[in-house]
Amino acid sequence: MPTTPAGPPYDEFRAAAEAAVAARPDADLEMALEVFREAATLLHDSLALDGLDDHDRAAVVAALGADLAAEDPGTAIRARAGAARLHPGDLHDPAAVEAAYLVSAQVLQL
Repeated sequence: MPTTPAGPPYDEFRAAAEAAVAARPDADLEMALEVFREAATLLHDSLALDGLDDHDRAAVVAALGADLAAEDPGTAIRARAGAARLHPGDLHDPAAVEAAYLVSAQVLQL
């Protein structure tokens, strides 16, 4: 089994994979971990999350983890991008968060 780097976004995506498998008893944990590890690597290497402060990055990574387990991840991520702009809640930089979601969808080819 490959070694997984630690820290963001790897830790958050590992937790998301474990949560997705817990919600779907027929899912394979090792396969989910591999998919989420690859997503984390692509996002890390692409610098898609750079420029976000720690608060906004954590929000984006948590949301991406949930969206990657959705039936249609690309649609879920793009909807979340629009919501970040329209309903920013406690986001510090909604425009940067929206951009991070859209770049993430492109990087992940969704």
